[in-house]
Amino acid sequence: MKKLPATETVIEFEPEFITGLTRIFEEMIVFNQVLGLKVTSIKADRVTGRIDMRHELIGHYSFNRIHGGVISAGLDAMGGLAVMAAIGARHMDEEPSQRLHRFSKLGTIDLRIDYLRPGISDHFELRAEVLRLGSRVATTRMEFLGADGKLLSTGAGAYIVS
Repeated sequence: MKKLPATETVIEFEPEFITGLTRIFEEMIVFNQVLGLKVTSIKADRVTGRIDMRHELIGHYSFNRIHGGVISAGLDAMGGLAVMAAIGARHMDEEPSQRLHRFSKLGTIDLRIDYLRPGISDHFELRAEVLRLGSRVATTRMEFLGADGKLLSTGAGAYIVS
């Protein structure tokens, strides 16, 4: 994942915005509850999350491996969260509550997942960043890692933002 050059200004979100966006992501998008997907960090240039492995997520019973659909859905959700954060950062002139209403038309229009290694771990870290935020479409890159930090899957997504 890319790092901001030292000359760029780092945007700090207000606690109200982070709390509101976390609530939208973890509570109002009910499928994220099914996945057990939790937000661990929201920054303007990167978001991170976590999924704890549990019996309901097993895709291969012989190896206790996470289902590929969980990986795909988790990365898609994190790509969407990264876009929400980028939109929030773009409109820092607005109140946090006003920015939180900008996500109603956000939707996935393209998603690619590459499964690199078997998803075997007690928990997983998910990361996402926006590569480009246009006026109508945003593109993202995502990563799915095991508890040991090994990269298990990668994703790329496009999201409608208007």
